[in-house]
Amino acid sequence: MVCTLALAMYFLQEDPSAAPPVAANSSALVEMIHNSGPVAFAVLVILLLASIVSWAIMFSKWSSFSRAHTQSQRFLRAFRKSTRLSEIAAVADQFKPSPLVAVFTEIHDEYQRQNGGRGLPRNPVALERAAQTASSEALTSMESRMTWLATIAAIAPFIGLFGTVMGIIDAFHGLGTAGAATLRAVAPGISEALITTAAGLVVAIPAVVGYNQLTARLREFAARMDDFGRELLNAIENAAMVSPPNPSQQQQQPEEVRRRTF
Repeated sequence: MVCTLALAMYFLQEDPSAAPPVAANSSALVEMIHNSGPVAFAVLVILLLASIVSWAIMFSKWSSFSRAHTQSQRFLRAFRKSTRLSEIAAVADQFKPSPLVAVFTEIHDEYQRQNGGRGLPRNPVALERAAQTASSEALTSMESRMTWLATIAAIAPFIGLFGTVMGIIDAFHGLGTAGAATLRAVAPGISEALITTAAGLVVAIPAVVGYNQLTARLREFAARMDDFGRELLNAIENAAMVSPPNPSQQQQQPEEVRRRTF
């Protein structure tokens, strides 16, 4: 298509005596947009709306992921310093933006249903399934509206290309009706048509970059939730396997017992 346009512009060179065109600048760009046809103008409006939606999604996701990352680090520090599941369960709501809280809550509730939160769990596989379910639900919630960002990144160049094709068709149609095969007659229409392709790229490139960055963050959150689920299950099993001490040992070593039990 580019080669065809180059050949067309070569054969449509103006007469050497004609005055040179005015240099393009920002005012010329605004004028071309203002003089665009209805199809090109509609395409530009659609691309503008798509750009606003994509940037809104990216800013919203970056903000929520940043809060989730901060709260996850705080929750992990609180979890590793605590000695009892009940202590973490009491303050878990303070770290609510973190997806790790959902994993902890699901495992803790399942553990309480099995044997009241004491001793070895009767069904460790059920705890693993609860952790996987909580991780999947939290990840699905974090992925909301990501499909819109991917869709905008994929179709924006094609929307711009559609506007360019329609603009070139109108330019050559006007050239045929005018009966003057000169560059001055066809160049304005082609330049106005190419604006839509540029606008499509301007919308698509940030959306692609943002989608890839956000997808990488989602994979990181998924790995952290899986790791935390295994860490919590190991902590439950290790604490439950410690045999309860006799009363004399409990009086002699209260701190050691407190550190080992949930």
